Amino acid sequence: MKLTSHSETGKIKSLFIKNTQHAFISDAHIEIQWKDLNYLSKPDFSNALLEYEIFESVLNEYEVEIFHLPTNDAVNIDSIYCRDAAIATNKGMIICNMGKAARAHEPQAEKKAFEAAGIPVLGTIMPPGTIEGGDVAWLDEHTLAVGHTYRTNEEGIAQLKLLLNPLSVEVITVPLPHYKGPSDVFHLMSILSPIDADLAVVYSPLMPIAFRNLLLQRGYCLIEVPDEEFETMGCNVLALAPRICMMVDGNPKTKAALENAGCKVIVYKGEDISVKGGGGPTCLTRPIKRYK
Repeated sequence: MKLTSHSETGKIKSLFIKNTQHAFISDAHIEIQWKDLNYLSKPDFSNALLEYEIFESVLNEYEVEIFHLPTNDAVNIDSIYCRDAAIATNKGMIICNMGKAARAHEPQAEKKAFEAAGIPVLGTIMPPGTIEGGDVAWLDEHTLAVGHTYRTNEEGIAQLKLLLNPLSVEVITVPLPHYKGPSDVFHLMSILSPIDADLAVVYSPLMPIAFRNLLLQRGYCLIEVPDEEFETMGCNVLALAPRICMMVDGNPKTKAALENAGCKVIVYKGEDISVKGGGGPTCLTRPIKRYK
């Protein structure tokens, strides 16, 4: 089977994660940081360790090759959401420039880890451009959707297009609304999670009409997240393989809709590692390669 980095839905071959011990470090470390980083409430360190152990065990069950990001004094507890600092391509990693100033050092920390693992770097988004990986989703191997948000600006998107043009990748810009403003974590993947080549979980009330129509024109069946499950991360679903997915527990309607569409759904308790910090399973992982 061939491998690609240009997919959100193929069976995951390899990824990077940053476990709770390396990201949260200690209860005292969390206490210093959680308010300034706009967490809903303070994560419980002991419970977060248990939640993450179960989360990682699912990845091991599906025989994913796991690279662990180490502790780094230059970054904060947000670094657990490791998707945001880099974008994987077939020619190497694109190192992001974060729109959230408090996360400014994460991309270079991840770059060191990629280089140590022998993974090439294609390029780096430079100031004043900003891009976060949560704003980026592959629709197919040659089409990348990028949210224009408070975290990802026009200059960052322009640089991304230049890096991807030699790879014959079309970049589609998706303008997203103000929603809760600059301090909130609101990415494209807050409202879109591809589950298969023709299936995606969406939250349509915050989705631009033109982009939603584009998904339908491309043959996607859309699973709609109900209002009451949006804030509990019902729209943040990680495809481990086509129609095999992982989501935060507590979203029964979305889970049932996925199962009705023929998906296997694995849930994990994510109160402290996901809900409080606004980062579901897609945010907790930086996939590198998937099988086509």
